[in-house]
Amino acid sequence: MTTHPSLIRSKVGITLAAGMAVAVLTLQAGETARAEPAPAPSRIPSASVTAKPDSFADMVEAVKPAVVNISTSGDGAFDQGNHGPRFRLPHDSPFQDFFDRFFERPGRDFGGRGKIHAVGSGFIVDPAGYVVTNHHVIKGASDIAVVTTDGARYPATLRGFDAKTDLALLKVDAEEPLPYVEFGDSDDVRVGDWVVAIGNPFGLGGTATTGIVSARGRDLQAGPFDDYLQIDAPINRGNSGGPLFTIDGKVVGVNTAIFSPNGGNVGIGFAIPSGLAEPVVAQLKERGEVARGFLGVHVQAVTGDISESLGLEDERGALVAKVVAASPAEKAGIAVGDVILSFDGEPVTRMRDLPKMVANVTAPRDVVVEVWRAGSSLRLSARIDASGAPSDVALSEGRNGDSPELGLILSPLTPDQRRFYRIPEETHGVLVTAVEPGSSAADKGLSAGDVIKMVGGQKVDSPSQVKKAVTRAVRANRASVLMLVARRGDDRFVALKLS
Repeated sequence: MTTHPSLIRSKVGITLAAGMAVAVLTLQAGETARAEPAPAPSRIPSASVTAKPDSFADMVEAVKPAVVNISTSGDGAFDQGNHGPRFRLPHDSPFQDFFDRFFERPGRDFGGRGKIHAVGSGFIVDPAGYVVTNHHVIKGASDIAVVTTDGARYPATLRGFDAKTDLALLKVDAEEPLPYVEFGDSDDVRVGDWVVAIGNPFGLGGTATTGIVSARGRDLQAGPFDDYLQIDAPINRGNSGGPLFTIDGKVVGVNTAIFSPNGGNVGIGFAIPSGLAEPVVAQLKERGEVARGFLGVHVQAVTGDISESLGLEDERGALVAKVVAASPAEKAGIAVGDVILSFDGEPVTRMRDLPKMVANVTAPRDVVVEVWRAGSSLRLSARIDASGAPSDVALSEGRNGDSPELGLILSPLTPDQRRFYRIPEETHGVLVTAVEPGSSAADKGLSAGDVIKMVGGQKVDSPSQVKKAVTRAVRANRASVLMLVARRGDDRFVALKLS
C-alpha cells in the first residue's frame, strides 16, 4: 500500500472585504472643519466577499486518501437501501455494461446463494484504522470491507454502532498507519458556507461535489437527536457515511440522507453535524457502545395555543405528556402537564433541545430541572440514570391549527366501546365519538376513538367533567383549553381554541 502522511491537513485561504461608512469633511470660508454625519442607511448593507475559492483541488487532493468506500454483503434479509436506482437504457446502448456494473447491481452470487451486495462511504479518523460510516450502511451485513483510494482492500470489523444517530465505527488492521482526517466544529458553520462532500455515489468511488450549507437544525423525524445540516452539495445513494468538509479540510458532517422524489439528487441533502457525531464516535471507540443520560419523560413542543392556555409568556420549553413509571422524572416529582423550562442550568428553548441535554449527562448525576406548573416555576432535583428506551426520550412535534369551535361529541367510556375501539384497560377518561368537520378539534387531528384524559390540568371521567373544565377556562378568559388525549397507547397534549 502507498504510504500516506499520518495526518491530512490543508491550507486554503479565502479573502474577505468589508465596506466602511466614512464621515465627509466639508469646509467653507470662515468655518471650522466639522464632520458631516453619514446618512442613515436606507437598506441593509451588503457584505463583499469573494464568490468562491479559485479551486477546491488542493483541499480535495489532501483529504481524499482518508475517504474510503464501504463494501458490504449479507443474506436476503440484508438492508438493500444503499443500492442505486435502476436505469432503463435503449437496446444495445454502449453504456449498458457501465450501468450494469455501477447501478443495476443485481447483487446475487453465482450458484443461487442469495448473497446481496451494497456500497456506501466512510472516512478514517485514526491512523490505527478506525473508520466512521452510517449505521444503515452496514446494518445486517455479514461481511464488511473498506477500500481505500489506492485500491487497498481491508476486511473490517464492527467496533460499535448507535442507531439513534445512525452512526457506526469500523476497525481495519493495516501494516502501516493510515491517512486520516479530523473533525471540525459544526457550531462554527453558517448558512452560506462552502462545503465539499466526498464519497462513493453509485459505486463511483472518490467523487467530490461542492455546495453550500443551506440550513441548520433540520428535524427529519428520524430519531430523538435529529439536528441535521442541510446542504445543496450533490449527494446520492452510496454517499451515505461519507464526510462533509469545510474548505480548510475539516469534517463538519457525515452525509446521511437525501430528500428526493425520484431517488436522485435534487439539491437537498442532510448531514449529521460533527458536534453530534464526534462524541458518539469517541464513545464507540472507547467502549463499543453509547451511554446516555435518561430522564424518563415523553415531551412535545409548546405551541402558541399551548403556551397561552398555560399562562406562559412565550413558546418555549418541553411539555411533559407522559412520565415513565419509576423513572428519574417520576422520582423527582415531574408531572404530566409540566413544562420543562431549563435542565441542569441550561434553558430549554425548543422541545428537541431537551433530549440532547439529557443524553449528554454522564450518569449517574444530580441535576436541577425547572418546570412551569400551575402558573409559576418550580425547581426540582433529579438524579439522571443510564439510557432508557428510545421512546422515553421525546415525542415528535404535533400540528398547529386554529378554529373557533371545539366540535367534539363525547361519551362515557364503556366496556363495549373499549372493545370496539381497542382501548387498553389501563386507559381512563372520556371517549370522543365524533368530531365536527372544520372544528378546532378536527383541525388538531382529533378523531373518534380518542380518549380525553385531562382538561386544564384536571383528570376527567365523564362528559360533564369535560364541560365544567372548559367552562372554567372560558371564565378565566383563556383563548384555548389544554387537553391530554390518548390514542393507541400514546398520550399527547392538544390545545383547542375556545369560541
